[in-house]
Amino acid sequence: MTGRAVGNRWAPAVILVGFLVLLGALAWALFDRVESSISPDPVSIANASLSNMQEQNRLTVFSASFNATVTTTLTKLGLSARKTLIMPGSVRYELDLAKLEADDVRWDDRDNTLYVEIPAIEIARPEVHIDQIQTYDDGGILMALTDAEDVLDQANRRKGVEELAKQAQNPVQVRLAREAARRAVRHNFAVPLQAAGVEAKIDAFFPYERSRYKERWDYSRPIREVLAEQQQKREEAQ
Repeated sequence: MTGRAVGNRWAPAVILVGFLVLLGALAWALFDRVESSISPDPVSIANASLSNMQEQNRLTVFSASFNATVTTTLTKLGLSARKTLIMPGSVRYELDLAKLEADDVRWDDRDNTLYVEIPAIEIARPEVHIDQIQTYDDGGILMALTDAEDVLDQANRRKGVEELAKQAQNPVQVRLAREAARRAVRHNFAVPLQAAGVEAKIDAFFPYERSRYKERWDYSRPIREVLAEQQQKREEAQ
């Protein structure tokens, strides 16, 4: 048998092997693309959660009730009048989720942790329970002869609202509001991840706590950066 005959004999086998290798490579590439498309991506899920949260705009995370007791005295025409007001009210502690940006959400694939820097808590203007207001006065003559009662009422209402706002700054209430905000943010990110079967930790903190997270924050990456890198890889693979 000549060399040419041997070569002709094995040519179909070589072509078949080459075809199978090429087919295997294409199948693996297709499998890898399909797998990446159906495998849950924590960063993409976190980005979708972020968009949903931003659309909520403001989120009330905590509320508290307070009582302001204020007294105003007015002296006029040699007479004096005094009036005391007890003003119940409630205050909402809110998160402005529109301020939560992509750079505030970072992913650390070393320990599968999503770090979220939460905007500072904002305290809304007190809501006065008008139907529960109580007043006590002393100085009937001056009130009967002048507009002293209206003057005292206006002063007490202003001072009452200011007192409610001051009480809302109580460190205990602010701490409770912050803890409620942490839970709310962690919940909003965790639920979609859990639903997709992704095991990830959510660590939420406030700007004043940044120093405690400096090392982990520096090693993590903004989700916007990770998504841009993923998009670039997809485009290069096409």
